[in-house]
Amino acid sequence: MHDYDFLIVGSGIAGLYAALLATHSSGGAGSVALITKGPVEESNTKYAQGGIAAAVGPGDTASQHFADTREAGAGLCVPAAVQVMVRDAPDRIRRLTELGVPWDTQQGGIALGNEAAHSQPRILHAGGARTGDAIETVMVDRVRQAGVEVLDRHAATSLLVEDGCCVGARTRRPDGSTLDVLAARTILATGGAGQLYTLTTNPEVATGDGVALAFRAGAAVRDMEFVQFHPTALRLPGVPTFLISEALRGEGAILRNREGQRFMPRYHTRGELAARDIVARAIVNEMNAAGSPYVWLDVSHLDPDHVAARFPGIHQYCLRYEIDITREPIPVAPAAHYMMGGVATDLWGRTTLPGLLACGEVANTGVHGANRLASNSLLETVVFAQRAVEADAGTLAIDAVRLELPADAAPTDREALQTLLWDSAGIVRDGGGLRSARGILDGLRDNPNHDSKGELTNMTLYGRLIIEAALRREESRGAHFRADFPDTQSSWARSQSFEAAR
Repeated sequence: MHDYDFLIVGSGIAGLYAALLATHSSGGAGSVALITKGPVEESNTKYAQGGIAAAVGPGDTASQHFADTREAGAGLCVPAAVQVMVRDAPDRIRRLTELGVPWDTQQGGIALGNEAAHSQPRILHAGGARTGDAIETVMVDRVRQAGVEVLDRHAATSLLVEDGCCVGARTRRPDGSTLDVLAARTILATGGAGQLYTLTTNPEVATGDGVALAFRAGAAVRDMEFVQFHPTALRLPGVPTFLISEALRGEGAILRNREGQRFMPRYHTRGELAARDIVARAIVNEMNAAGSPYVWLDVSHLDPDHVAARFPGIHQYCLRYEIDITREPIPVAPAAHYMMGGVATDLWGRTTLPGLLACGEVANTGVHGANRLASNSLLETVVFAQRAVEADAGTLAIDAVRLELPADAAPTDREALQTLLWDSAGIVRDGGGLRSARGILDGLRDNPNHDSKGELTNMTLYGRLIIEAALRREESRGAHFRADFPDTQSSWARSQSFEAAR
């Protein structure tokens, strides 16, 4: 048993940045611990390609960034949260620069790219389209130098609660033994849950553990129905799903159907730069019409030297499978990418459970609403990770529906759950499919010997929360599309929050 001022759970940019800041605020070396179930370098951050959004360019303003974010969020963004994020963005960019993040430059200044639904070029990037990896590398080095006690390959199995307050986490060591890590404050930064779906841009570790841990411990969750599917992931038989950055479309890439026809202008005036939910559904429509598992993303009309230099990772990865993106189109399809829902927090990362804070993709701050604006994710992590560390004592007060779910259980294997959720709670949903999936998950029985890490159990609970929220929201909004309720309803311009029935 160990005791700290801060316990950080997760090692993406949110967790690493929070841990680094906590070493300065906690009053002494050794008072900050960071636990992560895999290698410390493994997280969604590492695979983030496009960049980080901030209104730092000439002619751009925080108010424009604010407006773009709210438009993408389809009426569910919390204005105060968005205001905090866009206001603090330039300062966080300055801090990341001071830490050593090697931003790409152009003509002596920081290069700024364009992405879907942004009204200005405001995307800072590093290593071409390897921004997440560049940030993760710098942050891991800084955290180690700061003296944070890093416990990698320690899986959090439950949050420790005493007298209604979170006091740390129970972990499983690599050898299978248990270690309780106690802390005055526990900050969840465990990332997302893309592994719930058959196709995802997320790594194997993205299994929704933080949301499941928090919900079981008594914290409220919010907006669980909103799952963002990235429109363009590499789709080749037998080849791992690989993110094809939205920045390609920002540079002028064109989406074409199997007949080679450009189709996005038929769906939205912004064409390829429409919001992600619109582009993803348009691609699904075109795939269904052609009976094809993919459409084409074409950059062959752009300068080949520029494409290879701007997107070296994508270029090299596709070459590995004999696709030269400078000369031929890329087969792409949507894949699960980002969870807008998560542990409900206030503007300081405080949850409904005293002693527990959350930041990054595991949290629902209200910034993203029903659909996240591209490259706001990395920005949100550094803005709200700092606020979580600086927060004073207190909790979030929220009206939440008390949800009584069956005891923890898991499917027989991950693939079965992924298929179920992809088919019933994916890009297009309907009441019949959601109710059927709910019945299947509610009928499961626990099999602890089959799920030693607890990942399948966590994924099953997370999936059940998505299904419940999606069933209750009888409309279509942002990333949530109900074929049986295809219109957006003003009466549903509100969030849904759930907490475990006791």
